[in-house]
Amino acid sequence: MATVTCNAGILLSLAAMLIGAAGCTLSSLPRNMNLKAFDPHRADFTCKYEADANPPITAEADALFQEGMAVTRYERSWTEDKRDYAKAAVLWKKAADLGHWKAALNLAGLYEQGLGVEQDTEKAVLIVEGLMKQGVPAAFDKMGTYHQRSIGVKGDTSRAYGFWQLAADMGSADAQAFLGEKLDATYDNPSQGFWGNEKVGLKMLECSYAQANGDGAFKLGMSLGLMPGQAASYYARALNILHDAVKFGSSQSAGYLSATFRDAEPLNAYTIDTARADRYRELRAALERNPDLRLPNLDKVLPLPPAELPMWDGDPQTLIDAAKRGPM
Repeated sequence: MATVTCNAGILLSLAAMLIGAAGCTLSSLPRNMNLKAFDPHRADFTCKYEADANPPITAEADALFQEGMAVTRYERSWTEDKRDYAKAAVLWKKAADLGHWKAALNLAGLYEQGLGVEQDTEKAVLIVEGLMKQGVPAAFDKMGTYHQRSIGVKGDTSRAYGFWQLAADMGSADAQAFLGEKLDATYDNPSQGFWGNEKVGLKMLECSYAQANGDGAFKLGMSLGLMPGQAASYYARALNILHDAVKFGSSQSAGYLSATFRDAEPLNAYTIDTARADRYRELRAALERNPDLRLPNLDKVLPLPPAELPMWDGDPQTLIDAAKRGPM
């Protein structure tokens, strides 16, 4: 990664970012850093975890972050929109000033969309640049999205892919999931956005899955599960990965498994199981309503075959709460 010569230092405080950036030349800003060109035909990929690169988070900062998450949780919008983005902006600003990188990214998202604050894409970019200076992989992934969508910067798809490639190499599970799917093909079709580099594509997806990324797990499971003529153990692993993806928050995986268990397919050993299909269907709906939902205790309420299903009263909320906390 190129060294940024701006003397603004590590900028966590939004005010410090705005003041410090004034002393930078345009070319020295992280948004304009030198990037290695995206190489879809790279020979290999080394898995890194973003947790190893991210700065530590204090209990005080995380309490503020969680409070901001509570006032913006998706459940608040089921009947009417009661999400308090203005309060979240204040809380996430305080948490970001204490070094909470997730809070800083969320705050940037509010400025992107003008939620709870006046829309200001330049402030969003400055916040992300502050995180880039700390080596936060997710910030490089976000900068790729900014370049792709022209958010606060000039649109440039080539630079977007360069940032995503760098983010994946640094450990971003989201970037690994995105690029892994793009490379997991048998031939090149750049106009459709994919390239034939299955070896590297699958390594990226495996790395994303290992980091409990729902999108990466879903894409890996689908890639493995759709390969015809494999041994039963191969399909069993694909099924386990897709099941894990539901734990990690993938509504797509829950929907796919619901459909799978309603049919006889290699993935489920050609066994129709509508009871399991019904439970995956309810979880899909819950995950669509709340993308932040995670289901670490899923195995206790919806174990994979040949385990028997525990009793369920048919109330979707009972199923959701048990998958979050424990047995029904």
